[in-house]
Amino acid sequence: MIDQIQWLGHGGFFIQGPPLIYINPWRIARHTFHADVILVSHDHYDHCSLADIEKLRGPQTIIIGNERVAREVPGCQVLRPWQSITIDRANIKAVPAYSPQDWRHPIQDKGLGFIISINFYDIYYAGDTQIIPEMSRIRPDIAILPIDGRGTLTPIEAAAVVKEMRPRWVIPCNWGATAEGASELDALAFKRAVGERATVILPRLAG
Repeated sequence: MIDQIQWLGHGGFFIQGPPLIYINPWRIARHTFHADVILVSHDHYDHCSLADIEKLRGPQTIIIGNERVAREVPGCQVLRPWQSITIDRANIKAVPAYSPQDWRHPIQDKGLGFIISINFYDIYYAGDTQIIPEMSRIRPDIAILPIDGRGTLTPIEAAAVVKEMRPRWVIPCNWGATAEGASELDALAFKRAVGERATVILPRLAG
């Protein structure tokens, strides 16, 4: 399953499926197929890119986000934390994502992460979040965690989340050339901090 997850840069990913799932598409250079599902965690411009959503959207594409995203994206279906929807072979559950100690992602904005259950694997996409109590309920096979520390996890905090959740694989996001405030050095620091607790995948950009 891990080889069916590709990084688009920053917080963007796609999962090959089926169904073909895009998460927070951002600066999409090209595409071959319309998405079956587009997940949008919150309404910040670098996660809710209307131009990229339109590039990927087809007549049957299902777009899922929170209430703030639905105000920006016509036809968006709203999921609230712990609600779920089944689409083809995937079950998608929304989970909370917020920053208790930073103004950028307040709890009242109702930002989302997602647990995507597909092909007998649970994939946790954390969204833009710091460490929150709700994480104690999540035990994924694969975790995708932000490491930029801009109202989100720092590399050391993300490693602490890995220690608690114990996924088999973990992918850091919100770093690299398309991210603000996180570099490849941060990703390498995260990998060192995780150690042998999980296999850390430092992805190359899709395409």
